[in-house]
Amino acid sequence: MVFANSHLMMNHLNKIAFIAAHSNASHFLYPKKKNDSVDAVIDGELNDGKYELFDRMNYLVKEEIKDLVLNSMEVEFENDSLIAGAVSMALCYIHRMEKEAQLDVQMSSRILVVKASEDNPAQYMNFMNTIFSAQKLNIVIDACILDNDSGLLQQACDITGGVYLKVPQPQGLLQYLLWVYLPDPSTRERLTLPPRAQVDYRAACFCHRSLIDIGYVCSVCLSVFCTFSPICSTCQTTFKINAPPKLMRKKSKKSLASS
Repeated sequence: MVFANSHLMMNHLNKIAFIAAHSNASHFLYPKKKNDSVDAVIDGELNDGKYELFDRMNYLVKEEIKDLVLNSMEVEFENDSLIAGAVSMALCYIHRMEKEAQLDVQMSSRILVVKASEDNPAQYMNFMNTIFSAQKLNIVIDACILDNDSGLLQQACDITGGVYLKVPQPQGLLQYLLWVYLPDPSTRERLTLPPRAQVDYRAACFCHRSLIDIGYVCSVCLSVFCTFSPICSTCQTTFKINAPPKLMRKKSKKSLASS
């Protein structure tokens, strides 16, 4: 929340949105649709000496996270999260904000992914589609990793020109957020930031959703497979397999003498 407030203080035109990537869905935490009852509760809890925008945002985000955790306590969920869906929602929100912006206002948007879950190879295609969409829209994707490294986010940061950083000490999370991710991409060129991590560009096969080093690629739809198949399971293309040439039978000596 301190990092979000710092971003809003950098410029009075700055805006921010929170999206939670859960194991079964992605939820918008902030901003929410206007609700008079919620606004009344917030106004009743506002204290003197606090900036209204910060206090309202902090209250809404905390309440939404609390509701999300309480509603998912009885649901069994895996260790991974639907990051591809959350990034897609962020791209749609940015596109809507650009459409609603005034003609003389030029927006510069970016996405910060704070991740503490494992990668899910099953999301490879969906996530790569969001990466290329962000690249086409000139939207930078940054990644702040709190647990194990993420090969998908390494590719996202490298393709869109963002910063990928695995936080070595979670106790200093706020310091890393303010130092690395608070400056905009144009300002980062003047700063000494951590060196770029080595990107793992391995692709996930379409048959088992596992990362592979060497595989087979369909020449029609570019689907990747770890084992050879005569028919592409994605586009149903049948490949022609060239059989080895037939060997000529050698004539015997008797046939040569008779001729």
